[in-house]
Amino acid sequence: MDLLRWLFDAQITFPGGQFILFREVIGNAFGLLSAFAGMRRRVWAWPVGIAGNMLLLTVFLGAVFGSPNPVNLLGQACRQAMFLIAAIYGWSQWRATKIAHGEAVAPDWASWRTRLALVLTWAAGVAVLTPVFRALGSYEPVWADAYIFMGSLLATYGMAKGWVEFWLIWVAVDVVGVPLLWSAGYFASAFMYVFYGAFTLVGFFVWWRIRHRRDRVDTLST
Repeated sequence: MDLLRWLFDAQITFPGGQFILFREVIGNAFGLLSAFAGMRRRVWAWPVGIAGNMLLLTVFLGAVFGSPNPVNLLGQACRQAMFLIAAIYGWSQWRATKIAHGEAVAPDWASWRTRLALVLTWAAGVAVLTPVFRALGSYEPVWADAYIFMGSLLATYGMAKGWVEFWLIWVAVDVVGVPLLWSAGYFASAFMYVFYGAFTLVGFFVWWRIRHRRDRVDTLST
């Protein structure tokens, strides 16, 4: 229990009174490791991500868990809870595919109809969730919090389905996430989003090359 208490309270302090919670750093490290495993199409990407989500959930509900950072980012907190549910779905999908076909996922492009549905769902979700998060006292600008939540939901679903475009959704999430997290004082998460944004671009091209190679093989075999 002493170790858990230390993990919960530990922080890295900087001159001027700024600090970073140690569990925020660890949670983001798990998230990055999960993304790396996802790029490599490894099933263990999902349980590793779940561990990070559980830590970050306590971080973004600062006032609820008695954190030194009293700012609540409800979209970010709900995002972690959503990840727990979506990760179970993705984990089961990739595991079943690996058992049946020998690999966890075969990257493929989403149809244009699916892409349009993703964009419309994202916009509708932001419109619906913004007033909800604002009423619950989330940090301003609340639309950005709702935008990150919906983008993360769609990206996670796209990863479970094996769509190459899910990496680009993450890039769009990071563009808004970095300034929001920095202004709210979640510096470790903001820095991680910068690094993660570059990483997701790499992941996109890795999956794109895999899809491209399969297209060439299919063309030569016909």
